[in-house]
Amino acid sequence: MARIVEVTSGRDLRRFIELPYSLYRGHPYWVPQLRKEIRHTLSRKHNAFFEHSDMALFLALNDAGKVVGRIAGILNAMHLKTHKDGVGFFGFFECEERYETAEALLEAVASWARAQGLSALRGPTNPTLNDSSSLLMAGFDRMPAILMPYNFAYYKDYLMRWGFREAMKIWAFYLHYKHAKYSRMIRGAEIVKRRNPGLKLRTLDMSRYYEDVEIMRQIWNDGWKHNWGFVPITENEFRQMAKEFKSVVDPRICYILEHHDEPVAFSVSLPNINPALKKLPDGRLFPFGLAKILLHEKFGGFNEIRMPLMGAKQKVHGRAFDVLPVLETMVKSPSYGYEACENSWILDSNTILKNLISALGGAVDREYAILEKDLSTP
Repeated sequence: MARIVEVTSGRDLRRFIELPYSLYRGHPYWVPQLRKEIRHTLSRKHNAFFEHSDMALFLALNDAGKVVGRIAGILNAMHLKTHKDGVGFFGFFECEERYETAEALLEAVASWARAQGLSALRGPTNPTLNDSSSLLMAGFDRMPAILMPYNFAYYKDYLMRWGFREAMKIWAFYLHYKHAKYSRMIRGAEIVKRRNPGLKLRTLDMSRYYEDVEIMRQIWNDGWKHNWGFVPITENEFRQMAKEFKSVVDPRICYILEHHDEPVAFSVSLPNINPALKKLPDGRLFPFGLAKILLHEKFGGFNEIRMPLMGAKQKVHGRAFDVLPVLETMVKSPSYGYEACENSWILDSNTILKNLISALGGAVDREYAILEKDLSTP
């Protein structure tokens, strides 16, 4: 059985970060995360998550001392404050194709979680639900969209064998604009506008980028507060996310809806840059990675988008205000060179949004899940 060690040094951290690049080397669909990004995510200095929460990292070593697995135990204090349910989290899970290694990693993180007074494990979250989270369950034969995870199919088997069960199923819908069905939605949008004078839809203003980002955060925290697993995102966390997005954001496909000058809904879509990131198998921008991305953009371009964020204030729920920025994205994107959109991730419990995307012509493309295990039972 693999030997489990906690990450306590810079060398250990480098080995923790390195594992996926060797584990997936040559894989046709895995997309490498930039090393700089993952270092910042795991850094107590750079990641605002650590202002309120904690995380422990573990490595699995074989008899030769080679890293063959990794996992993180996560204490999300904002989740505990919101839900008071004793749930801890696990994330950053990667493992060789050997169940005993996965078992050793999971037992280590479960012991850590119990020592923190936690009674259940949920995940994977990396480190929160607002980051690249969930386990890919179906759709292993294609690349994920930007900021969506990819993992080996055997992870599902190993985690379920250890005792995890699905806590929430999550969907990624794909909509190619040549198959889009706009006419009914456009008529509905016109009715919404007639019934609600004073509606104005505007694009993201890059000259006041962080002011608009804060508007979106407030709408997000208000609009999704009754959603499964919701945890309010802090100003520093959302600003950090926005800073990471800024280099790839296309303001023409990010919208804020105002009603009598009050922001009430928004949507954010990002160009899917994963085909360019795929050309950086070691996750490094320098010395040649940045040039590869720029060349891809110049000669191939980014012709698909993903809509990772949207929301509407509670007080306008049921009035279809959130339809307007989504519809505008779908209608305008083709004129900017985008041919298709992934809407993800969408909770299985969000029937309204699933029906909306289906009505527009979207189809389920990939299945993900958040898993959970009660730690009070073996």
